[in-house]
Amino acid sequence: MIDIHCHILPGLDDGARSIEESVLMARVAVKEGITGIVATPHHRTSHFDNERQAVLDAVELLQQRLVEEEIPLEIYPGQEIRIHSDMSQLFNTEELVTINNNNRYFLLELPFEQIPTYTEQLLFNVQTQGFRPILVHPERHHIFQEHPNRLFELIQHGAVTQLTAGSLTGRFGKKVKKLSEDLLRHNFIQLIASDAHQPKKRGFELQEAYRIAGKIIGRQAVYQLMENAERVLKGQSLVIEEPIRIKHKRFLGLF
Repeated sequence: MIDIHCHILPGLDDGARSIEESVLMARVAVKEGITGIVATPHHRTSHFDNERQAVLDAVELLQQRLVEEEIPLEIYPGQEIRIHSDMSQLFNTEELVTINNNNRYFLLELPFEQIPTYTEQLLFNVQTQGFRPILVHPERHHIFQEHPNRLFELIQHGAVTQLTAGSLTGRFGKKVKKLSEDLLRHNFIQLIASDAHQPKKRGFELQEAYRIAGKIIGRQAVYQLMENAERVLKGQSLVIEEPIRIKHKRFLGLF
C-alpha cells in the first residue's frame, strides 16, 4: 500500500522532528500495511519553505536509517506546495519537487479560506508543461464545504483530488466526514492518502479509511483508488471516473 502524502522527514516541516520520531512513524506505517511513503513537507507557506535539495537530502538520510533498522519501507521525495502565482515557472529550478521526481504529479495546496483568482489559469499552465496537479484535502477547504461544485469546476480544469484518510474516519469532525462521503459518491476523489504528521495525534488511518470508503463506493472502486496511488508514484495515467455535480436539497434551511 502506497501513501502519497505524509510529513515524515526529519529536520523539516512542523516542529523539525528528530530522526527518531521519523523512524517511529515509519514503524507505525509498516504496521498499517504501508510499503511506500511519499515524504511531502510543506513548501511556500507562511511558516515553511522546504526546497528541493533539502527534501532530497532528508529522504536519503531517513532511507539510510530505515535500512540500518531493517524497516521495510521505501521513502520517496515530494512536497506539499502551497499555490503561488509563479510556481509554473519553477519546476525546472532547484525549488520544486514532483512526486518521486517523476516530472508529472505534484501536491497542490490551496489556502483554506479562498481560491486564488489565478487558480484555473495556473492549472492550465502547469498541464501544458506536462505536470498534473493533485489538489490535497479539498474536504477541509472552507469554500468547498459550502460550495462543493467549485471543486467540480477545478476537476474539469484538470485537477486530480486527494482525500485525507482522517477526514473519512471522523478525525476532523462530522461536517468534514459528511462532505468526504459525498465527494466519494460523486466521483470527485481519485486518491486517498494519510497526510500524517505524528504517529498518534495525526496518524495514518489509511486502512480504516479504505474500509469506510468500501462501504460507500464498493470494494472495486477502492481498489481503483489504491491503484491510482501506485500510478502516481510511477508517473502513469490515473483511472478516473467522470465526476457528477452535487445537487443540494434544502429543507427548512438545512441541506
